[in-house]
Amino acid sequence: MEIHEISKKIAEYKAEGKKLFTTSSFQTHSIPILHILSEIDHSIPVYFINTGYLFPETVSFRDEVAAKLGLTIVDLKPNTPKYLQREPNGKLMFTTDPDHCCYINKTQPMESVLASYDVWINGVRGDQSAVRKAMKVEQPAPFDSIRFHPMLDWDNRKIFAYIKEHNLPRHPLDAKGYISIGCEPCTRKMDPDMQEREARWFGLNKVECGLHTDLVK
Repeated sequence: MEIHEISKKIAEYKAEGKKLFTTSSFQTHSIPILHILSEIDHSIPVYFINTGYLFPETVSFRDEVAAKLGLTIVDLKPNTPKYLQREPNGKLMFTTDPDHCCYINKTQPMESVLASYDVWINGVRGDQSAVRKAMKVEQPAPFDSIRFHPMLDWDNRKIFAYIKEHNLPRHPLDAKGYISIGCEPCTRKMDPDMQEREARWFGLNKVECGLHTDLVK
């Protein structure tokens, strides 16, 4: 979608009395949608899923971007404390069951947020994975809510052209070879022959955490 189309759609949602929110992982490619939203309505809350396993650089970058764009950040943390996120043998869950680890640290906390709003403005792009390519711009989600995917037809070239045009900051780990950045234990640097999402959960045949598979209809 073009920026004027995004603005028009958000205005329509608000005219209908719908409550809107967005989420962000505060990676470099996340910044254009945040900038666009800050220009349209910077009061739309930005939920930041703070799993407790994030790179410290990501948390610092979140603060930098929030200050620059005047965003309203809501820090969202898991319901289950870390000492309970262990297998019977004492190992942390991300080492043996990354799907369940993602569920309790990311998907489960988002369920209560989704139940409290009408529209989730989500920056997924179709070029990121097969799952996302199959999505639609508007899609029903649990709790009678709507997922709005305004960046679905954007690609990396358009993302970085926008960043350059508006002189937006980049995640500090970009320069170290990290392209898709999630939790520190499950993120590695990207090899030249990898697709973007393959740097996450490397070797586990996993490219989605559940936010875009479980929380969608």
